Amino acid sequence: MTVLSGETGAGKSILIDALGLLLGDRADSDSVRDGAKRAEISAEFGLQDAPQASAWLEERELGDEDAPEACLIRRTISSDGRGRATINGAPVTVRDLKELGESLLDIHGQHAHQSLLKGTEQRDLLDDFGGHMALRQQIAALCTQYSDTQTRLQTLSGSGEDHTRRLDYLRYQIQELEGLALGVEELGELETEHKRLANAGRLLDDGQRALALLYGDDSSEAGNSGYDLTGQASHLLLGLSQLEASFSEITDSVESARIQIQEAANTLRHNLDSMDLDPARLDWVNNRLTAIHDLARKHHVKPEELPAHFESLKSELAQLDNAGEEIAALEQQLTLCRQQYSELAARLHKARNKTATELANSIQAIVRELGMPQAEFLIAVEDRGDEQLHTTGHDRVEFRICANPGQTARPLSKVASGGELSRISLAIQVIAANSTQVPSLIFDEVDSGIGGGVAEIVGRQLKTLGNSRQTLCVTHLPQVAAQARQQLFVYKEVIGGNTRTAIRVLEGKERVEELARMLGGVEITQQTRSHAEEMLLQAAS
Repeated sequence: MTVLSGETGAGKSILIDALGLLLGDRADSDSVRDGAKRAEISAEFGLQDAPQASAWLEERELGDEDAPEACLIRRTISSDGRGRATINGAPVTVRDLKELGESLLDIHGQHAHQSLLKGTEQRDLLDDFGGHMALRQQIAALCTQYSDTQTRLQTLSGSGEDHTRRLDYLRYQIQELEGLALGVEELGELETEHKRLANAGRLLDDGQRALALLYGDDSSEAGNSGYDLTGQASHLLLGLSQLEASFSEITDSVESARIQIQEAANTLRHNLDSMDLDPARLDWVNNRLTAIHDLARKHHVKPEELPAHFESLKSELAQLDNAGEEIAALEQQLTLCRQQYSELAARLHKARNKTATELANSIQAIVRELGMPQAEFLIAVEDRGDEQLHTTGHDRVEFRICANPGQTARPLSKVASGGELSRISLAIQVIAANSTQVPSLIFDEVDSGIGGGVAEIVGRQLKTLGNSRQTLCVTHLPQVAAQARQQLFVYKEVIGGNTRTAIRVLEGKERVEELARMLGGVEITQQTRSHAEEMLLQAAS
């Protein structure tokens, strides 16, 4: 057990806030010192007693091979509100920080008793203590299945008139698309053909001109075609090659070009002669494309999506035609879900009742030690009394207290005062901390509102927790601080005109002086110091 003490405003809460930010709390630019570009926060956690955290890191390959028993978390927040987080140097999300943090550290705040008044919080505390969360997850999954099945059943059932109307409409739509009989690749083929037919004049005119340029025709002047001109050039080069051998290769190239021109001309003439550019075919293609686009607009899809839309409509029609069989199957599934829910909810109810007695007795024992010797603490587990399926089971959980003999136990929110709530909350947190596997616990002024002998008992409870796990406690009470194994002093100092928060370990006389300060009084007397020394000796024994 380690205590952090210091004057109000010294910065003890800054430590808690910093740890909260490291473990996924919301961050903003207010965390950045005025004039600074960013805030940086880091903490190292030992993993020797954190098997869940170790497994989480290993699963995500975030462990440090050089230091496998340690985990370094770092978070930076810039002045514009943006931030970055790393685990062992690897970038992670805020959600990752939250998931890892749940297995590393529990922070119990001084206002925990406020949430304790909520029924949902009380139910979760009971289920955490009893280890019922796995059973609750089964129930939640069953509720999701039931809801999905019910939605599907409602979709299929509807009203009889709506069902018939939808069937008729589907058949009409399918009949339209069947009449169109659009092939999967037909639209693309039609568009290609339309492009060719719509440019028939250009194809014929430019094709004939190209043929004349390549090979000549009846209207062209003899000797001006590409074939003729290359022939003339070839003849001249042949003569030159007899005078100069280097012209032979050029002659061969020109002759090869002449042959290629002849072959191209023959192929072009064949294409022009065989081309079917019937204007009537163009009219038919135009009408076919118009029909496809009109039907696509009517069905609110793109023309190319019509075949897939057709298949979708046929699938829906088949489902509705077979809806009777599916409805019967879904109704049977709902009945089975309800039966399984009832069985699981009954198991959870029985488990909660057993846990409620055990938890209530444990809390009651600590509450009685904390200055409420006649208090009776009860946990009621009652049926909700409705037919709905609830993801957390069919129980309503309520914490009740009877502070004085002869009175009926009533809900915490109606009978407990602020001071009583603080003590009850502390008792519950101590019990909850005992049942958790988290290796580090922080109690942030959870002892506010108590004092005297009760405060000493609180210190003893926290000291007991410290025997099995790291327990950090922020407190203003000397009775609590005296119980700690070590005490850290938080204080402010001004360096170069800037205020900073610092910490140092208190030992020997320094710790006595701090306890004496916490005991009160403007002037610390020798008697106060003697009282502080006595408190430390009693705690040590």
